Amino acid sequence: MDRMLMLSKQKPVVIFSRSSCCMCHTVKTLFSSFGASPLIYELDEDPKGRELERALMRIGCNPVVPVVFIGGKLVGGANEVMERQLNGTLKDMLIRANAIWV
Repeated sequence: MDRMLMLSKQKPVVIFSRSSCCMCHTVKTLFSSFGASPLIYELDEDPKGRELERALMRIGCNPVVPVVFIGGKLVGGANEVMERQLNGTLKDMLIRANAIWV
């Protein structure tokens, strides 16, 4: 849990993902389209990925991936990210977290 919380604060946008997950790819592409450069942890490629998955489940992330943190705060999964994109609040969150500047 401590490692997951530390990792979630390393950059303005942190995404916990799996390399083969299509929704993870969609979320990563969305952030790239804003010009953000998220720190991405591919859980299936990390030797301690299972440990990180359990920590994400303990904080209520279901499904486990993708999980997005902006400004060190849990945003949620693909549904929550897409909801913020549709209602126009995602860009503001990225600006406040200094992930983008425009």
